[in-house]
Amino acid sequence: MKILAIQNRKGIGDMVIFLPFIEAISKKFNTPISILVKENSKAEIILSNNKCIGQIIILDRDNFKKGQHDGIIGSIKLIDDLKKNNFDKVFIFNSSLRFNLISKLAGIKNIYQYPLFKKKYQHVIHSAQNFLKISLDVDVDSYPKIKVDDKKIIISKNKFNIRKEQINILLGIGGSGPTKRIPSRTFIEFMRLVSNKFNNFRFFLATGKNDDEQKILNEILNSKFNKQCTALDNLNLKEILPIIKNCNVAICNDSSFSHLSAALDIPTIVLMADTPLLYGNYSPKMFPIIPDGEDTVKHDTLGKNKINSNKIFEKFLNILN
Repeated sequence: MKILAIQNRKGIGDMVIFLPFIEAISKKFNTPISILVKENSKAEIILSNNKCIGQIIILDRDNFKKGQHDGIIGSIKLIDDLKKNNFDKVFIFNSSLRFNLISKLAGIKNIYQYPLFKKKYQHVIHSAQNFLKISLDVDVDSYPKIKVDDKKIIISKNKFNIRKEQINILLGIGGSGPTKRIPSRTFIEFMRLVSNKFNNFRFFLATGKNDDEQKILNEILNSKFNKQCTALDNLNLKEILPIIKNCNVAICNDSSFSHLSAALDIPTIVLMADTPLLYGNYSPKMFPIIPDGEDTVKHDTLGKNKINSNKIFEKFLNILN
């Protein structure tokens, strides 16, 4: 039996969030599942050791008619691409009529999908759980896990001189938007609190190449904790994953690194400044910090300047203990 799962949301975080649901389909039918995902999901990297995942088909679509799967001609191309695989079933994790019609025209007989035309107010976790409960009578916990080859973890440990006697801390200082990027002073104050309590520690700084992210990175590197810092911005994701796996704790903005570290089974403190709380607490390995004065967090909370370093440190101590 050949089965396809369509997860067309963009980004690493969404790929991680939907992973348990795709794995549940694989286990139900006892076969690897092919997936249709966007390239920026980085599925080919983060799922390279996942036996539940078979073929990874890249959806080249950005809704601006620039990708080969955009527009009417792009839809025809996607139909042809899927038709070649002779899929028996498809599970569509969205309410799009477009993907429903594409699946039918690709000759897939058994189509399972979210209710059509009901995208508004869908809960990213609960909708997927209800979908599989209704479709397959399967209950799925929201606890994504990704795997890194043990040899790569050891190689990374030796290459970067990561020692067990140290407290190794990932600082995910990057973010997909300016409202998610916690100021450098918050991280530096947390680092000061760590230095006051512990003698042997190390920080791994994870961020991208965006100018604003690089500014935050340089401000931290120019602090008095420079010697305890290792910047990861010149490494690719394949190199970074085993480094994260060697860490004791992660403190991350709501970004790809918070999703990745939690999925790697690293206790992850998620700094939630401007995104619904569910993106920072869906995994038992996630421990969210919300802005001072707020009862919860959502879009337009704009709380990046109200994340309390002392609260981060208290949570950090609780995790270590």
